[in-house]
Amino acid sequence: MEYRVDDRALSAAQFLAFVQQVWPGDYDAARTQEALRRTLNLTAYDGGQLVGCLRILTDGYYFGTITELLVLPAYQGRGIGSALLRLAREHTPTQLYFGAQPGAEAFYEKNGCRRGLPAYTIEKPRL
Repeated sequence: MEYRVDDRALSAAQFLAFVQQVWPGDYDAARTQEALRRTLNLTAYDGGQLVGCLRILTDGYYFGTITELLVLPAYQGRGIGSALLRLAREHTPTQLYFGAQPGAEAFYEKNGCRRGLPAYTIEKPRL
């Protein structure tokens, strides 16, 4: 497995092909490329194939959040998500706040993450 920190070579096309296998949806390529440009991208590749990605959005001083941690279903359970979390801990400039999908709490706790304050959302339709 090859891990990359701040993977600036990650393209929207590559990311979207990966995301469609985990979170299928109708995503805009140009907006995705802009989103990737604004995040610290930690990636995992198996023979050149993107199999895992953790993105950090941060202001570099006060706040940081994990926008998502995704691993292809066929690669889950192999320690890739745990390795990406370790890289996030090592390379983030701030404390990280994030939400967990229901059922994923044990994974995060196993990896040394502590439960924090409850999270809230303000929903806005995707354009």
